[in-house]
Amino acid sequence: MGNKINPLGFRLGFTQNHRSLWFAKQRDYSEDLREDNKIYNCIENYIRLIRSSSDYGGLARIEIAKKRSLLHIQIYMGFPNLLTKRSSVRQEVKRLRNDIEYLVLQNRLSVDRKLFIFLQEVVNPYREPNILAEYIALQIKNRVPFRKTIQKAIELAKGANVKGIRIKIAGRLDGRERARSESIKQGRVPLQTIRAKIDYCYYAARTIYGVLGIKIWIFEDEE
Repeated sequence: MGNKINPLGFRLGFTQNHRSLWFAKQRDYSEDLREDNKIYNCIENYIRLIRSSSDYGGLARIEIAKKRSLLHIQIYMGFPNLLTKRSSVRQEVKRLRNDIEYLVLQNRLSVDRKLFIFLQEVVNPYREPNILAEYIALQIKNRVPFRKTIQKAIELAKGANVKGIRIKIAGRLDGRERARSESIKQGRVPLQTIRAKIDYCYYAARTIYGVLGIKIWIFEDEE
């Protein structure tokens, strides 16, 4: 498989499920899609603000389910105790709920919907590509050499019993004048096999040299 297909979309219905579940009429589809994007950005920015000193929130993924009178948001975190730095988890979730309610009320489709937010801990956080990508971005911002950072991320993933991992990073690596890309792979990552359970993410790390793109593929198992 080339770079034209998203590994998650390629496996929908086989080893991957939709992370946003709802049905809308054609005239309302764009509004619902825009609402999802606002909710994703709100949650991601809120968790990063809480961990402003390190910019490492441990956010694995977000799942949204919508019905006519219900909006259900499931937040998966690798380290939910990071939210307790200033107060309890319940208080932080309540603040996040108020922010999301403000965004939802701006959407004419969601005026009468009840909002439920649930926080769930991920058992193996270093099997989640988003958490590894956040770790790599944080280390690069702290001027740690990118090769050393990638090797450490691979060690963390192998410690979580993954069968294979591939990490690709592109941009002005180590502050070089010319942008380039580096890719490191360990184990099997069969992207061409639909039965292979592949998890994937793209993360943009903003540094003083510019934006670095981080892509991570994790091969968990084969069904």
